[in-house]
Amino acid sequence: MAIIALVAAKGSPGVTTTALACTLSWHHRMILAECDPAGGSVLAGYLGGALDGPRGIGELAVGELRDGNLESAFWSQLVDLDAPKRERLLLPGVVDPVQAGSVVPLWQRFADFFTDLERGQPAYDVLVDCGRLQVVGPPWPILRAAALVLVVTAAHLPDLSSAQATVRAIERDFAEHRVPGGTLRLLLVGDGHSRTEVSRALRLPVIAQLPHDPRTAEVLSHGGTIRAGRPLMRAAGALEVPVRSVLDRRRARLTWPAGQGVIRNAL
Repeated sequence: MAIIALVAAKGSPGVTTTALACTLSWHHRMILAECDPAGGSVLAGYLGGALDGPRGIGELAVGELRDGNLESAFWSQLVDLDAPKRERLLLPGVVDPVQAGSVVPLWQRFADFFTDLERGQPAYDVLVDCGRLQVVGPPWPILRAAALVLVVTAAHLPDLSSAQATVRAIERDFAEHRVPGGTLRLLLVGDGHSRTEVSRALRLPVIAQLPHDPRTAEVLSHGGTIRAGRPLMRAAGALEVPVRSVLDRRRARLTWPAGQGVIRNAL
């Protein structure tokens, strides 16, 4: 499934908790990479900061700039969220604002490396928490390399206004860099306007709507016992089906034999 990027509309909550819920509930081997230059939160929140020493994308960036050792150092910087299986791994985000200065110049390097993980042995899909784009040095190369980009937003009017600005910014960037179409979708969190209304207003398909589940969101944000039967975890697990369906259709469109333009466009 390669790279699945999640982006927050300005002011909209839920990207990190959504990404973590998906990582913990999807069936394939997953790596959750926190690539928000404003900083990661899973290490200090869900994991309670309980690690033996610094770890994460900031450490990787410093090592890559100094020694060019990303391939050899990558796996030692991951946290096993379901130890010892190594099927659900976390690459923590920056914990010190100073680290962002090392990470931002390497977004393209990380994008290329994450893409290659789909072809590794064993293969991993990479779920990337990109945070908000209204920061210094957002991870645009990762968004351009992603097989699917989900803009996470609440379904209320103020959030949808911010989501519209985020969607248009991504569309402009993708057009400028000739990113193939069909990669962008909306992911709604909580109650509010219907999926049909939101899709019509933002002129973009809604892939799913996750329920308002503050108890589970609290555990994902601050630690505790994850209960698979809770509404948010069930919905996050179910999200894997439409995500893979979109990606399968996109792969078919991009690899369809030459001369089959009508069928390709219909997908």
